[in-house]
Amino acid sequence: MAKLNALFFTFFSLFLLAQSSDVDAAKGLVQRIAPAYAEKIVFHQEKSKTSPDYYELEFKKGKLYITANNANAMAVGFNEYLKTYGHVSVSWYADNVVKVPAKMPVFKGKIRNEARVPHRFFLNYCTFGYTMPWWKWHDWERFIDWMALNGVNLPLAITGQEKIWLNVWKQFGLSDEEIRSFFTGPAYLPWHRMANIDHWEGPLSMSWIDGQAELQKKILARARAFNMKPVLPAFAGHVPKALLKKYPNAKITSLGEWGNFSEAYQSYFLDSFDPLFLQIQEAFLKEQTKEFGTDHIYGIDPFNEVTPPSWEPEYLAKVSQHIYESLTHVDPKAKWLQMGWIFYYMQNKWTNERIKAYLQAVPQDQLMMLDYFCDHTEVWKRTDSFFGQPYIWSYLGNFGGNTTLHGNLKDADEKIEHVLQNGGKNLWGIGATLEGFGDNPVMYEFILDKVWKKGHRMKDFVKTYAKSRVGKENADAEKAWEILSEKVYVQNSDVGKGDLTHSKPVFEKAYNWTVNPEIAYDNRDLAAAWKHLIAVEANTDEYRDDLTAVGKQVLGNYFYQVRDQFTQAYRQQDVSKMKKTGAEMLQIIHDIDELLASNPNYLVGKWIADARAMTDIEQEKAYYERDARKIISVWGEKGRDLNDYANRSIAGLMKDYYGGRWKIFIDEAILAVEQGRNADEKLILERVNQFSWDWSEAQNSYPSTPKGNTLEISKRLWGKYRLELDN
Repeated sequence: MAKLNALFFTFFSLFLLAQSSDVDAAKGLVQRIAPAYAEKIVFHQEKSKTSPDYYELEFKKGKLYITANNANAMAVGFNEYLKTYGHVSVSWYADNVVKVPAKMPVFKGKIRNEARVPHRFFLNYCTFGYTMPWWKWHDWERFIDWMALNGVNLPLAITGQEKIWLNVWKQFGLSDEEIRSFFTGPAYLPWHRMANIDHWEGPLSMSWIDGQAELQKKILARARAFNMKPVLPAFAGHVPKALLKKYPNAKITSLGEWGNFSEAYQSYFLDSFDPLFLQIQEAFLKEQTKEFGTDHIYGIDPFNEVTPPSWEPEYLAKVSQHIYESLTHVDPKAKWLQMGWIFYYMQNKWTNERIKAYLQAVPQDQLMMLDYFCDHTEVWKRTDSFFGQPYIWSYLGNFGGNTTLHGNLKDADEKIEHVLQNGGKNLWGIGATLEGFGDNPVMYEFILDKVWKKGHRMKDFVKTYAKSRVGKENADAEKAWEILSEKVYVQNSDVGKGDLTHSKPVFEKAYNWTVNPEIAYDNRDLAAAWKHLIAVEANTDEYRDDLTAVGKQVLGNYFYQVRDQFTQAYRQQDVSKMKKTGAEMLQIIHDIDELLASNPNYLVGKWIADARAMTDIEQEKAYYERDARKIISVWGEKGRDLNDYANRSIAGLMKDYYGGRWKIFIDEAILAVEQGRNADEKLILERVNQFSWDWSEAQNSYPSTPKGNTLEISKRLWGKYRLELDN
């Protein structure tokens, strides 16, 4: 009996400890986000008798009581209170100040919401290059809080894996130099991790490798405190070419060209049938688990944007089977999570027969698919819901960290409702797979909000969102967001969404697919939304973010119109009009830059300063700066297809990089007409490519703190361009 009592006490103590840790996590969140409310919020954990996560809100005796089944749901409940009753928006930008009402808003009755899916996924491999490479714990702490507030419980967690790989490859006989030169520069690691490129901007510094491993431990600890199950990487077959020297009989082959990179940067793949594959998988998972622990969910993405050695269904089935068996050999509880991007990207090759063979070779419910780009193409619809394997409906929404306003709120609303009702019992979750943090947080907060709000549609969300962005009820804010949601956010995302200012200069349309400035709305509607936002005159960082995002987009769209006027003047050989419109083009770019410079979230100087701050060694500072500059400008080698893929509107980059290129174009076009000849477009391109490369290699300084008042600059620019924008 004494033993039974002791056993009961042990289990009961563990239960209380689990409850305490969840409550403590929620309390810590409030202390960071809204410390003034810390003593007025009571959290209570009550395990749900049914499967869905849930929260309940109730105000009694002057305090807010939040009851939920875990810390993640508690955080969502707290966010619901802030948004709906406090008119507070918590940004994913770490330095945005959260301003809560001095007096806690009171409401009557009890509010209860349940998660409509068990898993809420967030992030993309690319986000770690386009947004996060220079993040410190300060940035990650706010972002994890943001994920918790929005109910994310399945985040991609790939930071710091190079430390693991360094130790693993040493076990297989490679030198420190061979391993570090195998890695790319920090901002390019996502594409190295996806087996697209090797060596580019390498060798990777040891300070980076060690620092990121320590950062990952903090990230994982905090994420797990909010009941998140971080998706850690596993071995997919990508190996250093140098491994061939140690294992000459291993089945290692080149994956071929990717992204128009030279042969020197090609990646190599070890056949999953080779006995060495299992050895590497075992070594990696053991080393990773020792350092980072495990939640038994692993991201593995073979053949991402590359061609498999064979398209035979039998071969593809064996590949997936062997990969899964290599996981469970080490971790019997392992589940495999894979991007469904490959089925979209090479949809002509990935036929249903091949997809079915690949998926069904893995035991049922052990391979989860991310339906990666549902805002464009829902793969689940053409594959009979992934032939029964669990899947996550995901909204992508952003490529390259592009800062163009786009997204389709109504379409996302309807698609999510449809999949929740018709997507099958194997619908595992809802998520978002953005490549970078651009200008559209509304899309991601809406996607995640829908997970918790049955019957809550786009218009309901937008009304609350408008108030939360400006911190108050305001007719102009509501009107602005009514226009934005119904007339502007009507365009699904796609590759290369960028203002024409970001394009290599040309006379018609844009230079190539990496910059697509076409819009599906009337710029006058966007201008009207900007006018209403200006009239609000609020004092929140989120309001200033919206003013900046909308204002620079209005002017960026107008630039397209003026460029076409310049082209018309060129065709007419009208030098006077060319000089006038050319000067206006450069002035628009200058004005956009001034607006951007007033906002700390739109500064190339901060991007570069954050990169340089990763080390105290001057040589490494220069290395990180070069990496930071290249990814947002030339991306890859000079004059290649990926140039400007990560185009974005940020101060400094706008004026010097994009503005400098358009000046080359304008000057040459005017000179050509003055000399009675056609503009040499080939020469312009050569000069622009060289100019772009030179900027990526330069080390001139840019301000890392904002200058000017966003609202006052917006007012002045509206007054300046009002007549042109209204017509």
